[in-house]
Amino acid sequence: MNEFSSRREFLRTATLTGAGLALSSPLLGASNKSVLVFTKSSGFEHAVVKRVDGKPSIMDDAVTEMGNKHGFKVGVTKDGRIFDSKEFHSYGSMVFFTTGDLTTLGTDGKPAMSPGGKQALLDAVRNGMGFVGVHAASDTFHTPPDTPDLANRYIAHGEQQDPYLKMLGGEFIIHGREPRLQDANLIVNDPKFPGLEGVTSPVSFNEEWYSLKDFMPDLHVILTLDTHGMKGECYQRAPYPVMWARMHGKGRVFFTAMGDRPENWKNEFFLNSLAGGIRWSIGDASAQVDVNLKQAAPGYAEIPPKFPEKK
Repeated sequence: MNEFSSRREFLRTATLTGAGLALSSPLLGASNKSVLVFTKSSGFEHAVVKRVDGKPSIMDDAVTEMGNKHGFKVGVTKDGRIFDSKEFHSYGSMVFFTTGDLTTLGTDGKPAMSPGGKQALLDAVRNGMGFVGVHAASDTFHTPPDTPDLANRYIAHGEQQDPYLKMLGGEFIIHGREPRLQDANLIVNDPKFPGLEGVTSPVSFNEEWYSLKDFMPDLHVILTLDTHGMKGECYQRAPYPVMWARMHGKGRVFFTAMGDRPENWKNEFFLNSLAGGIRWSIGDASAQVDVNLKQAAPGYAEIPPKFPEKK
């Protein structure tokens, strides 16, 4: 019996992998108020997306609770085959916390996305499905070759960048190691974006900060990382975007670089901003997403020098 000989079994694994958190039936006809949380880790698997003893992950629980609060339904899966199914197209948006080349089995051993599934994802966003990337979504589908020395990540690839990263709006280079976590100030560039109501700039936040590059020129920057005084070679650069929104064809794309620390999935500032991005992605909240990249982060194109950081 092949993987798809039982449609019922596929639906169970693809849409019910949240151990009771995902919906009990496909979301046909509910596309505007439904979100697919996808957390396959072909590379490093973060603690916040791990399922221990079959229980929902920290992220599964948190996004499901957001849905309960704000009125959108949530399905969760690590099964890459979902993108080849018609059930995928019943969702209004997807939320990615992923790593590596998702068309490979990789670290977590969950079924890979097919090349056709990757194209289906990109086509769906261009045609109007929302997309929300969290933290390691920018550590996904690196422009090849992604060698162990990370040399290719320190190059601005522009139009040669992987199409997934062009859709997302930026790419992860590396994060600091000594220290891995540190407090930094976030400059609020758009205090009117959903979820940031009442937030004043700057915001001090502790996180594993990603150093990012290859920003799409049409970004609407929401938060910028103030790199002044930060420790680590990868932050010796001008302030750069760490939360943004953009249109990809008809699709609304939102990204936040926060989300590594399990503790932050209880932080009101982080949760409210993520919920705002999800709500905007499904059209449940409005925002002006005019291009402001050059104004918000004039030095956005800087790439830090490649100095191997001590392990």
